[in-house]
Amino acid sequence: MKSPPLSPAEIEHALTHLPGWTWERDALVKTLKFENFREALAFMLKAGFEADALNHHPEWTNIYNKVSIRLTTHDSGDRVTAKDVELAKRMEAAGR
Repeated sequence: MKSPPLSPAEIEHALTHLPGWTWERDALVKTLKFENFREALAFMLKAGFEADALNHHPEWTNIYNKVSIRLTTHDSGDRVTAKDVELAKRMEAAGR
C-alpha cells in the first residue's frame, strides 16, 4: 500500500522526537558513530530486522564505526512518509 508523503510541518514535528535526525533532500538522514565496527554491525543487524518487519528498507552505508542512514519512500516519489518516521523511531530504539 502506497504511503502519502508527509507535509513539511509533519516532518518538522516528527524530527522533534528523533534526536540527531535531519531532513535533507526529501529524506530523513542521520550518521551514527559507535565505539568500533562490531557495535556498528550489531546496530545494523538489529535495525535491519526492524526494517524488514516494516517491509521498508533503508539506504545506508557502513565505514568501520559509522553508519550513515537515509530514509525515503521510493513508491511515494522518493519523499518522506510515515513509514520513514516509524523506521527512524525503531532505529533509535535499536541504537540504545
